[in-house]
Amino acid sequence: MKITVKEIADFVGGKIIGDETFTISNVSRINESEENDLSFLYIPTYEKHLLTTKASVILIKPSIKKTRDDLIYIEVDKPDIALQKVVIKYFASQVPFSGIDNSASIDPSVKLGKNVTIGKNVVIARNCIIGNNSVIYHNSVILENTFVGSDSLIYPNVTITHNNVIGNNVIIHSGTVVGSDGFGYFPNERGEFTKVPQIGNVVIENNVELGSNVSIDRAAMGSTIIKEGAKIDNLVQIGHNAEIGKNTSLSGQVGISGSTKVGDNCIFGGQVGLAGHIEISNQVMIGAQSGVSKSIDKPGKYFGTPTKELRTAFKEEAHKRNLDKYSNQIKELEKKVSELESKINKV
Repeated sequence: MKITVKEIADFVGGKIIGDETFTISNVSRINESEENDLSFLYIPTYEKHLLTTKASVILIKPSIKKTRDDLIYIEVDKPDIALQKVVIKYFASQVPFSGIDNSASIDPSVKLGKNVTIGKNVVIARNCIIGNNSVIYHNSVILENTFVGSDSLIYPNVTITHNNVIGNNVIIHSGTVVGSDGFGYFPNERGEFTKVPQIGNVVIENNVELGSNVSIDRAAMGSTIIKEGAKIDNLVQIGHNAEIGKNTSLSGQVGISGSTKVGDNCIFGGQVGLAGHIEISNQVMIGAQSGVSKSIDKPGKYFGTPTKELRTAFKEEAHKRNLDKYSNQIKELEKKVSELESKINKV
């Protein structure tokens, strides 16, 4: 692929310093670039690489000094964002096949939109609807009465069970299961666990991305809901009847218990665990490996087990690290008090 500097600058709204007719053929990090590559520089830490980079064109902040006159520069306020826009427009991976593979098993009742792409050994059960331009890779399974919207991408070996709703422009990575039974049981008189039927579904709204090996349980009744724009990392577990808010991000190995509601624009670090039947406010950030046992009713930054506001948690952590010091100080004080008491008793 050949793209001119002018085309890139026009697309990202940048100012060119150098030859606008020059063409690039690849994008790369500034310290790993080759000739004819487009790279970017936006933080001082990487300015040293400007002296040695082999890239030909650099997206660069106006405030950074242009130390080489053999490079072509495109000045933009946010070079990192500009580069990602270029990658999405020109270099994002394309689907390597088209049409519907002969090995796919598609029930006659299924309704397929325009330009749908279906790979090898895909199974789509009765009464499903697949929207325009959606792509379903090899070995994925979609069970009865499921709706998949337009422009969605389902990678290999994904399982979507019955009666679920997948919105437009949704990405689901390999190994993920949408609509597995919720973890619901009650003990009988002998203490044996009896399964509670999970008769609800999962609703995934538009512009959601699910990483690999994510498990989203169907609701016992009603719906487990992943709201618009949510981004969910690999190996995340979401329990039945949970709700994940708009534009919320969950990092790897997060666990959300059943019937818990997470607000909009939240960010959870890796391995955060939430107890069931609690609510998390909008705009909450929770640090990695925190355990949340109670609802959080106001925006802010939180950390720890049990979770506390970040400043409080850090103060407590600092005290924990000084326990040996505190212990020695207490022992020394006790010794002095004991000596003083002995002197007083002798008087």
